[in-house]
Amino acid sequence: MSILVTPQTRVLVQGITGRYGALHTKLSLEYGTQIVAGVTPGKGGTRFEDKVPIFNTVKEAARETGATVSVIFVPPPFAADAILEAADAELELAVCITEGIPVQDMIKVKRAMQTKTMRILGPNCPGIVTPGDGKDSHGGCRIGISPGYIHKKGHIGVVSRSGTLTYEAVWQLTQRGVGQSTCVGVGGDPVHGLSHLDVVKMFNADHDTHGIILIGEIGGTDEIEAAQWIKGYCKKPVAGFIAGATAPPGRRMGHAGAIVDSVASTAAAKLIALKEAGIAVAATPSEIAETLLELI
Repeated sequence: MSILVTPQTRVLVQGITGRYGALHTKLSLEYGTQIVAGVTPGKGGTRFEDKVPIFNTVKEAARETGATVSVIFVPPPFAADAILEAADAELELAVCITEGIPVQDMIKVKRAMQTKTMRILGPNCPGIVTPGDGKDSHGGCRIGISPGYIHKKGHIGVVSRSGTLTYEAVWQLTQRGVGQSTCVGVGGDPVHGLSHLDVVKMFNADHDTHGIILIGEIGGTDEIEAAQWIKGYCKKPVAGFIAGATAPPGRRMGHAGAIVDSVASTAAAKLIALKEAGIAVAATPSEIAETLLELI
């Protein structure tokens, strides 16, 4: 089992002919991801690498190929419209990799999504990986920019705001022979789709996920909300790490949403919330995997 995507998920790429869209489409195909369509307006009827058909619209691509998930590599000025186009095509999930989308654009997207059923992962996220066992033709499902080779099929769920810390935690697990069920990067923008709490609830309900790693950072209160829910309802061991303990108030650190704007958004407040919830907290990034494995 896994959450959100499986090795059988059929994926389309919005912005497949752009520099990053093309690069990561190739890498995802090599990983075994079922990339069944691309979307670039004006290039419908052509093919990517003589393998993947390209369409002018998401709705046409989904109808012709049965794609249910989109990954978005569209430039910031047009990315919000790309998300809404995916929602109008009634896809199940849109994974938006794009960084730098105006906050006002994402507010409009969030408002419009109140009447839609599609989930959004991101924006400004590394995407999602459900590792495969490598023994069948489907391989795994890599959607986004995460390096596929660091993953191993197994039973640990990873959810993080930071792409690089996601990779660090995953590689630590894999180096210890411990695999992952699904690895989810929720993204670092202040206005985003799926939250830590949303993903933790999915992991808790997934019988094939036996433990959870939760990685957060300064800014917002998502990690605190997740910790409060974990304290009362989570049935699985959870280890956490919060980045940004030395960040000065009011200064953005890396992600657009990584800024201390209230007491609750500081690393200290989040660490307290995690510990009060019974979550084992890693002192440094290098101890993330070991902190969880001591609980299992």
